[in-house]
Amino acid sequence: MKVWSFILENLKQDILVSLLYVIDSKGSSPGRKGFTMAVNEQGDFEGTIGGGIMEVKLIELAKSLMEKGERRGIIKEQFHDKEHARNQSGLICSGAQTVICMPLTAKDVTTIRTIINRKETIFVQFNSQAGISISNTTLEKITIIDPHDFEVALPIPPPKTIHIFGAGHVGFALARQLAILDYRIIQYDDRPNLVTLLKNNYAHEIKVINYAEIKKEMVSTPSDIVVIVSFSYRSDKLILQQLYKQPFAYIGMMGSDHKIATLKKEIAAEGILAKDIAHVFTPIGINMYSKTAAEIAVSIAGQIILETNRKLPTGRNYRT
Repeated sequence: MKVWSFILENLKQDILVSLLYVIDSKGSSPGRKGFTMAVNEQGDFEGTIGGGIMEVKLIELAKSLMEKGERRGIIKEQFHDKEHARNQSGLICSGAQTVICMPLTAKDVTTIRTIINRKETIFVQFNSQAGISISNTTLEKITIIDPHDFEVALPIPPPKTIHIFGAGHVGFALARQLAILDYRIIQYDDRPNLVTLLKNNYAHEIKVINYAEIKKEMVSTPSDIVVIVSFSYRSDKLILQQLYKQPFAYIGMMGSDHKIATLKKEIAAEGILAKDIAHVFTPIGINMYSKTAAEIAVSIAGQIILETNRKLPTGRNYRT
C-alpha cells in the first residue's frame, strides 16, 4: 500500500516516478516475487526489492531512465552468485530474481488509483512500450523477447487486512506496529471518546460500534486477520462468540490463563466446546515474556507473520 500511495502522490504533483517490481524469484533471493519499490526523479523512494548493492544499482538505473526521458520499461535479471558471467547482482546469497523497471507519468494516475482501491485480486499488465495498465486477463503471463521488449500480466492481491477489536493501549500499539508492516488496519471499539482511539493515526478505518452487532459493521474475507484485545473479558467473549465460526487467515484473543480457562468453561456451558475454538490463538502472541503494550504488539505481530507466512516458499529449509 505504501509503495502505490507513494507513486500516486508523486504523479499527482507531476513528479516522475519509476516502479521496480520483482516478477519472478528463485532460491534464496532476497527479493521475492511481488516485492515492489518506487523511486522518484529526486531520488526519494519507498519499498524494497531486496536491498544491498543490487538495489542501489537498480535505483540508479531508474533515476537514469527518468533523467533521459525514457518512457520504455526495461527488465533486469539479477543472479546472486559469482558463477554467471552477466547480470550479477553483487550479492552472493544464491538464487535469482527478475525485476521490471517501469517509468510512470501522470497518465498512469487512474491505473494506480485502481490498484490502491482494489478489494480483490486484480491483474496488472506491464508492457515495455505501452506501460502499466489493468488487464482483463485472469491468467499470469510472462513473455520476454529482450530487456526492452516484454509483456507481463501478474495478479496483485488485495492488501493484507487486519481487524483489531479494541483500541486501548495494546490495540493502539498493535495498529502502530502493523502500520510499519503495511497492513490495512480496521480498528473497532465501543467507546467513542477513548483517548487512544482519538489519537490513532495508524488505522485506515476506525469504527465505533456496538460489540453485540459486529456482523452489521464488519465486512471481511477469508484472507483477513482478526485480533481481539478489547477492554473487558465480557466484550472479548461477546466478540469471540460472533466470529469464531467465520473463516479467517488468523484469529487470536488476548487473555491470561485464568481468563481463558474461565471463558472456555462459560462458553462450553452455552454449547461452544474447546474443539470449536481450537483454531483461535489464545493466549495470543509468541511467548517472548512480553510485558509492555509495545512488546505485546510485537509478539502478536510476530505470530501473525509466522502463521500467515507458514506455507509460503522461503528458498531454504527450516527445522519445525
